[in-house]
Amino acid sequence: MSTLDTATAARSGKGHRDENFPVASHLIHPRHRGAILAFYDFVRAGDDVADHAELSPGRKLELLDRLADSLTGAGTPDPEAEPLKRELAARGLPPRHALELLDAFRMDARKNRYADWDELIHYCRYSAMPVGRFVLDVHGEDPARVWAASDAICAALQIINHLQDCGKDFTGLDRVYIPQDVLDRHGATVAMLGAAQAPPQLRAVIRELAEKCRALLDTGAVLPDLIDDLRLSLEIAAIHRLAVVLAKGLTERDPLSETVHHGKAAFALTALGGVAATLARRPFRGRTVRAAAQGVRP
Repeated sequence: MSTLDTATAARSGKGHRDENFPVASHLIHPRHRGAILAFYDFVRAGDDVADHAELSPGRKLELLDRLADSLTGAGTPDPEAEPLKRELAARGLPPRHALELLDAFRMDARKNRYADWDELIHYCRYSAMPVGRFVLDVHGEDPARVWAASDAICAALQIINHLQDCGKDFTGLDRVYIPQDVLDRHGATVAMLGAAQAPPQLRAVIRELAEKCRALLDTGAVLPDLIDDLRLSLEIAAIHRLAVVLAKGLTERDPLSETVHHGKAAFALTALGGVAATLARRPFRGRTVRAAAQGVRP
């Protein structure tokens, strides 16, 4: 058996503390952190398979299928799936969200270009939105009330990550999430992603997509006020505020030659601002919830 015959062998070593946004921070109640981290570890294993430079597309699909079968009980147990399988069983939750993320990783194995915004959002439907939905389901939140706003935030987070990593994704994986029609509209080319510094045409592309992310974040801004669980509300408020700052940064800075990520101090201060604002609104959230139930924006 070769060293890359299991998902575990393909692991990159990246963990939840290495992500651009908080994953199950200590704002989350301890009774929920284990389930979220088990979900993260399972998803990270699948993501590492999809991004592995030495695996063929066919081999990636085989390993992803094996992960899915292990999670659902259709295959042999896999150490990458067993912790999540136990958490789901204990909570009576289906594996739907994790399986949808594996569908996104299958897309990554087969596909490396996107034609337009709608195609990219379709990818986010499987690569990002299930993450938010799972966290909300773990907390027992009402899907009818919270999923739509969560989907908007999760799509924005995914695309922000794509923009921050656009050069690395192209040079390392020949993968381009930037839609071709946006490149064409600004006279940019895929090859520009391999440059040390983004030319003006590519900067215009990144600005347009960053503004679209800001619009998604505006749509999802109501989410913390719709969530019953206070600690989860504060976690999402912090993530949302961090994402807004990053999206704004991408309208001003070049991710090929400049750091767009937060430093630790700025990260903490920005997150704290989101938490404080949500706490200040908390006494009045009833109006927001009622407005959402009536289908109007507060």
